[in-house]
Amino acid sequence: MDKFDQKIVAMLVDNARTPVSQIARAVNLSRSATAERIANLERKQVISGYHAKLGSQQSSAPIVAHLELRYNEHHCEAYTEIMRSIPEIKRCQTISGEVDMLLYVEVDSMARLEAIRLQLEQMEKMVMVRTHMVLREMFSR
Repeated sequence: MDKFDQKIVAMLVDNARTPVSQIARAVNLSRSATAERIANLERKQVISGYHAKLGSQQSSAPIVAHLELRYNEHHCEAYTEIMRSIPEIKRCQTISGEVDMLLYVEVDSMARLEAIRLQLEQMEKMVMVRTHMVLREMFSR
């Protein structure tokens, strides 16, 4: 996925009913090129469906995970804008040790977590993506 696809996906995750013409303006592509990219993302199952989001009375707690990333070159800045374009990534930190970057992710489904993992795994020079699921939060300050 290039930067155009990432922006398109981010906009559709935010609001799946966003008109193609509005997305096209935001990503600076023609309407037909944007529609073709969306169709391609659907064929590749990067986008696997469009869903209604239930109101606060019906919604459940998000699925929370920490993702460890390790890549061949230590240029965290090169990945920062990509991470920022994925709305479910709430925190992105560089850390010391064998792992280069730690992400805090909140998703509404395991399928979405898997899609994010797949996107990260396909990034150039990515060596490892390890997922740690949060089972229960004991406390937060």
